[in-house]
Amino acid sequence: MALLTINDREYIVEAGTLLSDAIGLHHTLELPCGGKGRCGKCRVTASGNLSPVSETERGHLSRRELEAGIRLACCTAVEGDCRVFLGGEAKSVICGGGEMPDFTLKPLFHTFGAAVDIGTTTLAARLYGHKGLLAQASGINPQNRYGADVISRIGGALAGKGVEMAQCIRKALKALLEELSGEAGISPEQIDALAITGNTAMLYLLTETDPDCLSHAPFEASRLFGELWRGVDLELPCPTAKVYLPRCVSAFVGADLVTALLASGLWRKEETSVLADIGTNGEMALYSGKRLYCCSTAAGPAFEGTGLSMGMAGKEGAIDRVAVQEGALCSHVIGGGKAAGVCGSGVVDAMSAFLELGLMDETGCLTKDPVFISERVSISQRDVRMVQLAKSAVCAGVQTLIENAGISMAEVDRLVIAGGFGSYLNLENAGKIGLIPPALARKASPIGNGALLGAAMVLLNQDFIELSSRLARQAETVDLAASSIFQERYLEGMLF
Repeated sequence: MALLTINDREYIVEAGTLLSDAIGLHHTLELPCGGKGRCGKCRVTASGNLSPVSETERGHLSRRELEAGIRLACCTAVEGDCRVFLGGEAKSVICGGGEMPDFTLKPLFHTFGAAVDIGTTTLAARLYGHKGLLAQASGINPQNRYGADVISRIGGALAGKGVEMAQCIRKALKALLEELSGEAGISPEQIDALAITGNTAMLYLLTETDPDCLSHAPFEASRLFGELWRGVDLELPCPTAKVYLPRCVSAFVGADLVTALLASGLWRKEETSVLADIGTNGEMALYSGKRLYCCSTAAGPAFEGTGLSMGMAGKEGAIDRVAVQEGALCSHVIGGGKAAGVCGSGVVDAMSAFLELGLMDETGCLTKDPVFISERVSISQRDVRMVQLAKSAVCAGVQTLIENAGISMAEVDRLVIAGGFGSYLNLENAGKIGLIPPALARKASPIGNGALLGAAMVLLNQDFIELSSRLARQAETVDLAASSIFQERYLEGMLF
């Protein structure tokens, strides 16, 4: 056994334990590649009795970093007493935002209720009482140590880590609910109802449902939810609370898109509208007043902050805006301090600025590699390629829904952008780089975290349980993998 000190906290661990495993039990540690040593983003400052520096680490870390005690947590094992410094665990500034459409109150709760969105990358929650919103909180989904995307998480569960992953997310939800309760001055046990939304895979992992059906063709979900659970079943700090998990549409179109549809209010209108929930798992819907089409595309983590060499979540230290001023790049940092990385909205702005300054051509080729957008933060050629894959997938998904419905771009009245990333997105720049169809940029508007807002609507009016289930049943899933339209638009969309 060995003594591991993380910041100022001491823990007893077995010799041979990887730092990533030991740290992940008590703190949030991002492992975008699932701890396979591929991304080099699990950097920690460590000293003491540790395993020798591996060739994998030498490939990711500079000599100066190694001399400063920087190690990759997924490649470093505890061999005796040692110390790790993680730095401040800054919280995401993206929590909810946006407004719900007007509706009458018919709450699911008696005293207090909570709405929760389990995103692939982030968690967000709101606490309500009969006087309205009492508190809100957000954080990183700690399951990221099993991989940055849905496929990696499913693979982890099928490799025998399903119970461990369920405990991981339940522990995070417990902490989130305790934070909400503390802010509101109540006990977590007083929460008597919750509405928890998320994509299909996230709900499977929360409930320990076998995700094998999500891992292979024909990708037919064995469970679509629309179910009431109890807090005790999910190890929540409110054991007697009823927990509603909204209905999903299909294997890769989840309850989060359904609740985002609720929040968008598209179901109330006769106009033709498109909803795009842009995240690690991009989901889209087209509603014409008569038919509802939806699809899912693997946008990847490029816009969520974990897929790029210096990418990070939208929190203090992140560059969230980039512009051209007097022929040079100018960036804005959340919190006003020194830049530590760049978040999704900053990446979109940077791509647009690169095009304007001639630092990148329409194929995505940089004139120099990397390009610095601040004194210490840069975007590499590999980063640009990741952005191309992500933005093309999102835009092609939207275009495929529109063409599949047999309508033209001009017939679309409105494009609604959901997701925390979308709240801070410069829509003009998003159109310029082809993240959204340029023809729809002027028709686009953000609603913030639509999935969370829709979950709150379910919590505040029980009638939305039936409406959300009806929308999920009504939705027709468009299989992008089998769509020739998508393949064509995806290849076209690779250009800037």
